[in-house]
Amino acid sequence: MFAALVCGAVVFPGLFYSFRKALKHTFTQWSDADVTSVSERLVSAIHASLATAAGVTVVSSCQDVLTDSHWLVNGFVLFGSPYMAHDIYAMYLSHYHTQRVRGQCSSDIGHSLHTVKAFLLKERMLVLHHLVLLLIFMPITLFFRRGLGDFFIGCLFTTEFSTPFVSIGRILIQLGLDDTRLHRINGLVVLSSFLACRILVFPFMYWMYGRQFGIPLHRVAFHLPLHCNVGNLVILAPQIYWFILLLKKANRLYLRQRRAKGD
Repeated sequence: MFAALVCGAVVFPGLFYSFRKALKHTFTQWSDADVTSVSERLVSAIHASLATAAGVTVVSSCQDVLTDSHWLVNGFVLFGSPYMAHDIYAMYLSHYHTQRVRGQCSSDIGHSLHTVKAFLLKERMLVLHHLVLLLIFMPITLFFRRGLGDFFIGCLFTTEFSTPFVSIGRILIQLGLDDTRLHRINGLVVLSSFLACRILVFPFMYWMYGRQFGIPLHRVAFHLPLHCNVGNLVILAPQIYWFILLLKKANRLYLRQRRAKGD
């Protein structure tokens, strides 16, 4: 399993470095901020696609939601954990170059404590989400589950299904295609996939547990240990927050387009 960890530590930074080199060579008019942002999004989409594929494989192979196991669970947790640490760095680098382009960060000063603090303040939810997965979710999955619940870990992997579409949306904006039909269709896919795979997946897991043990859905939470319910709430809460932000963004885009048509 150590090989999976090393492989992840090589693959994700390597992809990020390769994308930056290729994009800088291909889109010579792009700034470092553009190149870094798109590279970070591409790596994020690749990780999310792999996580979703692993999750679907695990979920479809587990008949017993508690005791059935699959080697991909621990393997992918180890392989994907370096991505969480790398993505924090990649997000910071994107923030840093964006601030330089906007003139809010002097190229003479470079990286500083002020830049790091500004990044952590702006992206606090995402950074916290990554750290929780890296420092809490990973140890629990690897060492404290006693081999139980691979089905549920697989379901949590599938929450990444919406991420590639979020990345595609950002890249379309970067390419100046934010007023196209493709961007609008992608936005609808983002909303529907986010709702299904990041929010509704939690009642689905409770329903599957209740179905196996003959417990009505509304009673399942009372049959689970407190730490299971608290853990689910900790993961679910930021998903609801981000979904609300997506809805607000979609509403702003819709109103802007209506005003443009009215003009």
